[in-house]
Amino acid sequence: MPGERIMHVEKSSLAGRPTLKVKDRGDLNQIAVPDASSKAAKQELDMTIRNGLFTSESVSEGHPDKLADRISDRVLDAFLERDPSARVACETLLADQCVIVAGEFKTKRIEDFHAVRESAVSLVREVLRETGYSSAATGIDPEACEVQIRFNGQSRDINQGVDRADGVLGAGDQGLMFGYACDDTPELMPAPIIYAHRLVRRQSEMRKSGALPWLQPDAKSQVTFRYVEGKPTQVETVVLSTQHEEGIELDDLRAAVCKHVIDPVIPYSLRAQGFRILINPTGRFVTGGPKGDAGLTGRKIIVDTYGGSAPHGGGAFSGKDPSKVDRSAAYMARFLAKVVVARGWAGRALVQLSYAIGVAEPVSFSVETFGVESDPRRDIEKELSNEFDLRPQRIIDKLDLQRPIYYPTAAYGHFGRIDIDLPWERVEPAGAS
Repeated sequence: MPGERIMHVEKSSLAGRPTLKVKDRGDLNQIAVPDASSKAAKQELDMTIRNGLFTSESVSEGHPDKLADRISDRVLDAFLERDPSARVACETLLADQCVIVAGEFKTKRIEDFHAVRESAVSLVREVLRETGYSSAATGIDPEACEVQIRFNGQSRDINQGVDRADGVLGAGDQGLMFGYACDDTPELMPAPIIYAHRLVRRQSEMRKSGALPWLQPDAKSQVTFRYVEGKPTQVETVVLSTQHEEGIELDDLRAAVCKHVIDPVIPYSLRAQGFRILINPTGRFVTGGPKGDAGLTGRKIIVDTYGGSAPHGGGAFSGKDPSKVDRSAAYMARFLAKVVVARGWAGRALVQLSYAIGVAEPVSFSVETFGVESDPRRDIEKELSNEFDLRPQRIIDKLDLQRPIYYPTAAYGHFGRIDIDLPWERVEPAGAS
């Protein structure tokens, strides 16, 4: 594992293995590091997924946390429609028949702030209806639920570091962001999260089309892949839990979900010999949505990204305008990781960026290729740094982020999307920037 700490290295344990050297790290634990000349040693220590099982999950657009994300991003888009440079930090809480939307905002014209605030209740009800909720019995009543709006102005202390006096856009907050890409799938995403998203998306399609009219909006999926030598080979287990109407028998539900949701998504050729399907393993799932569980913006950050296949800096995306590097720099990190893999420089790439609030230049920038780079002599970090400007305003300009494009990203992942045109998902050949 990367950075594994080894207190003692026995010579006998290294027999026949790549040469390792023990590096003195002062007060830190000693670690065994590969000889710089041994690519095999670096690959052995750095591969985070080698042999074994790996699981990712996704949730539907009707999951309470995803409802919160979608409402926050719908409000964000409403601000950006009126003012592309608006500062938005929007949080949503749903609990039973109550929705609270709160946050801090700044627009060039005060009229735009008031206009969005006045329309916010209608935006909330619109999102609830679009998601498929129709009454308290389904999870929340979009017409009768209580909606509270608590909008405040952006702190001047924060704003002075973002909209700096010298005209340079500083980072909207401190933090670290990761981007990842790999050659598991055509989308250059890890296979487990791609298939988990496909399952809940298929559940939504079957519900909205009327093919399975007893389905309700709240659902979760989980997919377990077996990896061999760092590559996904077979699906071992699928879990799918879906909200449903009263009256459907559990055996009928399981048979229909298997036939209409799981079978079209998980090819038989991809299923392991002992392939398992677990559908509604607890049985009844009638009470769902906010009636069953409270929902909050930013609680599905692993679903939003790489399904746990890569680290996460901790900052959520939804409800944040692109001056917040939690969002824009994470998108840029994905863009850069995808550049590395799409150009054939490596089969896997992990990019990290970090920023200090009010400072334009990143505090750090690194690229990890896990020993699977095509040319070890290439200095990937240097090439990317020379080609792409990683200051917040340059990221915003490069990816054209000051547009109302965020609402569709709030369900089924921000990365690996082929159903919508997202600028950070475009593949850019060398020399095109």
